[in-house]
This record gives sequence, structure tokens and C-alpha cells, in this order.
Amino acid sequence: MASADQVFSEHPESSARARMRVRVPSVAERVAEELRYQLAEGFLVPGAKLTEATIAEDLGVSRNTVREAFAELAGERLLTRQPNKGVFVATLEAGDIHDVYTVRRAIEVSSIRTGGSPERIAAVRAAVEEGKLAAAANDNEGLGSANQHFHGAIVDLAESNRLTTIMAQILAEMRLYFHKATVDAHFYSDWLTENEQICSALEAGELERAGDLLLAYLNRSEQQQTAIHGA
Repeated sequence: MASADQVFSEHPESSARARMRVRVPSVAERVAEELRYQLAEGFLVPGAKLTEATIAEDLGVSRNTVREAFAELAGERLLTRQPNKGVFVATLEAGDIHDVYTVRRAIEVSSIRTGGSPERIAAVRAAVEEGKLAAAANDNEGLGSANQHFHGAIVDLAESNRLTTIMAQILAEMRLYFHKATVDAHFYSDWLTENEQICSALEAGELERAGDLLLAYLNRSEQQQTAIHGA
């Protein structure tokens, strides 16, 4: 029996067709990715109303494409559709907190314990330094974004597209929780010192210690969010 390589070499048109079957994200998926990014960065706040026409114009896509993106994000519970009212940024329930942190512990701690390339570790350090600059400028929103970048960079250590995709949704959900927490101006700055400690352990190759520090960090963060949002 001929191997796949032989078939492709003898029939180049088959190889071309196979390459064409490689999945390319749809426009709607790219719109959903952009909205997910805006949620994670804090540009879209809980309860904000989103309109198809405005987003379609801003992104240069059709309203039908935006509608598809809304459906995808509603499936992730990042948006809600209210009959006769429209589409709104979700306000997450307190009961979701433990579930979100269970996922974070699973993927963030395992990612940091495996270490990463010098470039990936440098990205973690860059996020810490970004946070320091924001703190020096009393930029609380900038601190929030730097903190998101820090945790995203930790998962990127694993160099897994699937984990990065999962983390993008988690970061968007977390920013929805953090909007309520940031009534306290010191919310993010309180975590900056721990980000530095975790990053330093990672840079020193102390991966188990880095994982232990991150696990304790996430446990305390969950307790804090539960207290803020109610049991």
C-alpha cells in the first residue's frame, strides 16, 4: 500500500487540496477574538450594551458577522442577550468564581512548573515591568492590563495554542470580576510584589517554588474574589 507521502508526491493536486483543508478562522471568530481582547483589557465593562451596527462599522465587517461573534461569546457566558433589549456584557455570578479558579490553577501552575524558552520567560518579566511602570504612574487600569498580561504570559510558557485559547476566555471572565474589585485603588498593586517573586523564581529556574508561589497566589485571589462578590 502506498504511503501518504507517496500519494502526495505522485499526485501534487491532492497535496494542494489537503493544504486547502487546513482550517482558517472565520471572520466572525476573529471578531469574537477582538471582543474577547477588549473584555480582557477592561475596555468593555459589565452591563455595557453592545450594538451590532456600531461594532460592524468599527471593525469593518457585516452585522451578520457581528451577530455570529455575539453568539460565540454568549456561549462562553461573556455576553448575554436580553429579549427586546439587546446584547450586554455579562455580569458573572459569584458561583462561577470557584470554577474559573479551578481552571486557572490547572493551566497556570502546570505551565510555570514546566518552565519555558528564554523568550517566553522574558515576556513574563516584561509584564512585571509593565506593572511597575503603571504603579509608578498611579495608573490602576494599566496595572490591571499588566496583571492580565502577566498571567497570559505564564500560560504562554507552555507554547500550546489550545491553552492560550482557553486562557483568553478566562482572562476575559476575570476582568469582569475585577471591575467590582477595583473600587479599591490598591487592588492590583497588592499583587505586584507577588508577581515579582513568582517571576524571579521562574528566572532562577526554581520551577517548583514558582509553581508553589503561584498556587498560593491563586488560592488567596479566589478567597478575595469570593469575599467581594459574596459566597
